[in-house]
Amino acid sequence: MNMSSPIRVAVLRGGPSHEYDVSLHTGGEVLKHLPPQYKGIDIFIDTNGVWHMNGAPKTPDKIFPHVDVVWNALHGHYGEDGKVHHILEMHGMPHTGSPVLPSALGMNKVLSKNIFAKYGIRTPHSIAVHKDEMSSGKIHEIFSTLPHPAIVKPASGGSSLGVKVVQTIPELLSALEEAFAYGEKVIVEEYISGREATCGVIAGFRDENLYALPVLEVKKPAGDTHHTFDHKMENTAVFDHQSLTALEKAEAKRVAILAHRALGLSHYSRADMIVHPKRGVFLLEVNSQPSLKEGGAFTHGLEHIGSSLSHFLDHVLGRTGKAV
Repeated sequence: MNMSSPIRVAVLRGGPSHEYDVSLHTGGEVLKHLPPQYKGIDIFIDTNGVWHMNGAPKTPDKIFPHVDVVWNALHGHYGEDGKVHHILEMHGMPHTGSPVLPSALGMNKVLSKNIFAKYGIRTPHSIAVHKDEMSSGKIHEIFSTLPHPAIVKPASGGSSLGVKVVQTIPELLSALEEAFAYGEKVIVEEYISGREATCGVIAGFRDENLYALPVLEVKKPAGDTHHTFDHKMENTAVFDHQSLTALEKAEAKRVAILAHRALGLSHYSRADMIVHPKRGVFLLEVNSQPSLKEGGAFTHGLEHIGSSLSHFLDHVLGRTGKAV
């Protein structure tokens, strides 16, 4: 990189996933808060996967000579599951986020659950079902195996898209059909009652190998069983950093750091958990590229420790290309 002039940061946003809108918000915040030593270059990727620079379609190989580093602000399929990482690494392009394999593992809830189990991290009991397995017999098998209520979610995806809580066979069938719209494999897991919590992790931050941001309870709107995509897009979530006990926070931080390490992630992540009043902390999933939108959980955690999004961006960009 030429240190005598601003470092050119290509910010990838948009993309062909169902989390297109979330990515637009994250990328917009990155462009808005880059420190002055960086020059942001908005790289828009449309829903067909076509890259654009300065409003014109351009292939990645035509874009990369004009940038020094890439900030991957994509979410969901293509941008978070290793596909765009492969493109970047194939061209030797330094980029934020994790390498191909850890990204793919983090995105796949079935594979990541298996890894978490090997590290002693508790997750809700679950059954994975492929679209081709759908039958009346399979639905009755799932319903009779898991306690109820149960929760249905796509095996790969985020932002609570396609997530439903079910208590009856008709509800299970309807939820499965909706979840299969986001992919060919779906997870049905036990619904753990308790308080939703989230904890961000940053590599190499404040002289710690893996630094855990404050554990936040994510307050659900009254009467709702879980956070929906609309809640997250509308910023209706309320974060509380005082409601959990010191022991619960310590355990949640331990789980978040251990999960980041278990998947082999880099730079930053965010773990979403359920804290049951008697059974303790259960890990739901790890986001290898959490949303950085204003008012979101990750940025709220930064603010609570007296940091800022600009400082975080500078920290991550300074570590780009370094292994954790």
